[in-house]
Amino acid sequence: MIIAHERLHDVIYWWFDYFFKQHDRTLRMGMAAMTSFLIVLLLGPFTIRYLLRKKVSDRTDFNQVDLNQLTKHKSNTPTMGGVLIVVAIFFSVLLFANLQNMYIRMALLTVVWLGVLGGMDDWLKLRQATGKGRRDGLKMWEKLIFQIGLSVLLSVFMYKYGGESPVVNGANESSFPAHNFYIPFIAAPFLLGPLLHAVITTLTMVGSSNAVNLTDGMDGLAAGCVIIVAGLMTLLSWGTGLFQWHIMFGVDYVPDSLEMTTLCAAIVGACLGFLWYNANPAQVFMGDTGSLALGGLLGYVAVVIRQEMLLFIAGGVFVMEALSVILQVSYYKATKDKNGVGKRIFRMAPLHHHFHLGGLAESKVVARFWILGIILAVLAMATLKLKW
Repeated sequence: MIIAHERLHDVIYWWFDYFFKQHDRTLRMGMAAMTSFLIVLLLGPFTIRYLLRKKVSDRTDFNQVDLNQLTKHKSNTPTMGGVLIVVAIFFSVLLFANLQNMYIRMALLTVVWLGVLGGMDDWLKLRQATGKGRRDGLKMWEKLIFQIGLSVLLSVFMYKYGGESPVVNGANESSFPAHNFYIPFIAAPFLLGPLLHAVITTLTMVGSSNAVNLTDGMDGLAAGCVIIVAGLMTLLSWGTGLFQWHIMFGVDYVPDSLEMTTLCAAIVGACLGFLWYNANPAQVFMGDTGSLALGGLLGYVAVVIRQEMLLFIAGGVFVMEALSVILQVSYYKATKDKNGVGKRIFRMAPLHHHFHLGGLAESKVVARFWILGIILAVLAMATLKLKW
């Protein structure tokens, strides 16, 4: 037993020495992306067969005859495939990110917490659909409690950890970047107190998590948009994490945030691997298991690097999807007649269904949303240099 423990210690020490001392960050980013991609790619067929045997299929009732006709071919496509994404990101980060970094440890907590939350929702929906349960997933308020709880917990740690700024170039950073809030086009940041920091963290993470969840309604739509935003977050994390680069990127230096590049690379790799099976015609859907975790991670990275508003711009597709649902529901309730029937702004929400029911092919809707996502990501980068 002692000998086995010593050998394990030797292996771990060799791994740490090899990847964290002898090789640069780009190699670890590449390895994280490739590992997460291969995990999804290799485990995909087995997972899809397992989900099919368990009849974990997408049985969502869209309450629209036209949409049911357009999507009836998907009735037997398994969902809950996001477990592949969660597992891939977790183990890639575990292998190639610096676990001594507080932000990385909190990222692992985030992906597990939200992955389990989404998995519980998917599993309850499965049991209800197969007649083995009485609940059609978690209620919205139940999901919000766990999402808000995680966000507040992370905010407390980030506020304290971010305030312990190291000495850079011989001068202590008095601005405490982890306590600042940046608005596009405005150079001077706003210093946040602990309460306001918790509120912004919660709005960013909960909003992002649920917005990605709402976007996950077409083959490849959510995964492709996440790849675009995660790619941008990789560049921004590089800029905020390297003191000599923060001026070039037009962002403030945030100590220890450079490790977010490895996390973002793992997200990109996992989504690329999932897109292999989720591209039209999809063999599997990610479900809440993947979408809640991916959205939460994007929000978490944005909070760490203090670029919440840039996430709002770059993730504009997610914002539009979420707003379309809010507007549709609000308008419907506000215009109800005596029979309880209201009016609609869109043919159906989220927004991608509106265009689909309007006659656009699903693949065309997805491609155009991807293009829009790229344009918004470029716009977000442009705002970094346009400040006064």
